[in-house]
Amino acid sequence: MRPDERQQFRSNAERWLQLAPEERLMLRQRDAQRRAQIQREADAALRQSGLQLEADRRAQFEQRYLQERRRIEQQLRQDAEQRRQRELGPVLEQLKKEFDQKKTSPTTRGPAAASPSPNPTR
Repeated sequence: MRPDERQQFRSNAERWLQLAPEERLMLRQRDAQRRAQIQREADAALRQSGLQLEADRRAQFEQRYLQERRRIEQQLRQDAEQRRQRELGPVLEQLKKEFDQKKTSPTTRGPAAASPSPNPTR
């Protein structure tokens, strides 16, 4: 295990030990549901492939399917994070300009201050 992976493992273990028993149970149940869903999807992929495999080859197929699925999901997470970072840059610049302008102009223009009353008294 790489040093950063070891550190992440330790951090996760410490967080796990800090959880209340009810939270641990909830996370175990959620993980079991996730694993069952992935197993159903692996079974569906095998059926969709049309392959008729013996038990040992089926286990190899499932293992490779799960391995490739993890790789794809990791790549999707990385892509999403990169896209988020690219898109947040302009948003932050726009917000900086917007709020910097509000800081320099102390008068705020609300609906009441922007236009006179529609029914002026004469």
